[in-house]
Amino acid sequence: MSVLAIITARGGSKRIPGKNIRNFLGKPIIAYTIEAAKNSGIFDEVMVSTDSEEIASVSAEYGAAVPFYRSEENAGDFAATADVVREVILAYLALGKRFDWVCCLYPTAPFVTGEVLRDAYELTKGGNTDAVVPVVRYSFPVQRSFVIGEDGKLGYKWPEYRTARSQDLTPFYHDAGQFYFERVEAFLEQMTMVPENTFPYVLDETMVQDIDTEDDWIIAEMKYERLHRK
Repeated sequence: MSVLAIITARGGSKRIPGKNIRNFLGKPIIAYTIEAAKNSGIFDEVMVSTDSEEIASVSAEYGAAVPFYRSEENAGDFAATADVVREVILAYLALGKRFDWVCCLYPTAPFVTGEVLRDAYELTKGGNTDAVVPVVRYSFPVQRSFVIGEDGKLGYKWPEYRTARSQDLTPFYHDAGQFYFERVEAFLEQMTMVPENTFPYVLDETMVQDIDTEDDWIIAEMKYERLHRK
């Protein structure tokens, strides 16, 4: 099978300006994703989808291909990941390149490693697998969630679980926000990053950190340094 890595890195980050190529413990944060993809040894091509010449230049420096730029339509604040992936797949088809699988990776995911990508890719080899998505377990059972009513009072969202033991409740998981392996055929048919036959790749929460604010960035650097001291 032929596999394409698509790293989505537009240039218009608002909350953290220059986020995708900002220095993260000594090198641009996108470099970690590019290096993980290349070190995995599973991709026929590692490319970056961007609208920014600066991001394209940094990406090329670390070994990623930028065969074309992202369209203006898919470079705005409301562009969906699925739309960007579709654009890349169709652009490659126009160049005569067809891939069986794509892996969409985010440029601000320094905790991703080549080993994790290889392990996740192994899960794609099941006969009925259309996608593999990394997830992380919520650290507190969501069934015990509180809500604040219109009157300002606090109450249980699901009162029936208020006395339930945590170990008796079904674990819930959320998207780790790092990558998505997708069978190209299924993706183009369903146009979603989580198609019908999606399987989980469960990550420990020490390997996951959203980076949306300056505080998130500081926490990510601390977690990364601690993780790599072990």
